[in-house]
Amino acid sequence: VQLQASGGGLVQAGGSLRLSCAASGRTFSSYGMGWFRQAPGKEREFVAAFSRNSDTYYADSVKGRFTISRDNGKNTVYLQMNSLKPEDTAVYYCAATGKWYTQEIYDYEYWGQGTQVTVSS
Repeated sequence: VQLQASGGGLVQAGGSLRLSCAASGRTFSSYGMGWFRQAPGKEREFVAAFSRNSDTYYADSVKGRFTISRDNGKNTVYLQMNSLKPEDTAVYYCAATGKWYTQEIYDYEYWGQGTQVTVSS
């Protein structure tokens, strides 16, 4: 499966952005989908994920502010980010896994190219 992330940009603290991840290839609904992010000088970290039956999971740092959703008809996963903070600044990646659900980076076989999110204070 090929993934294409988009929607990043520059926003002020407290603002919102919606990221999109368009998938092509094998049946989209066959995969667990996740969003990860990597800030400069830091390791890539888990942000949010869908299991294959569409249960949702969030990192504690984004819970209540970010919402992951998917549109199987459009083969697209979204990450709605509200109440953004400067510490949310990072490159955001979408990824797909053949596992039912995982937060582990190394379990994700397919990755998009990343989209930059910058939150100014």
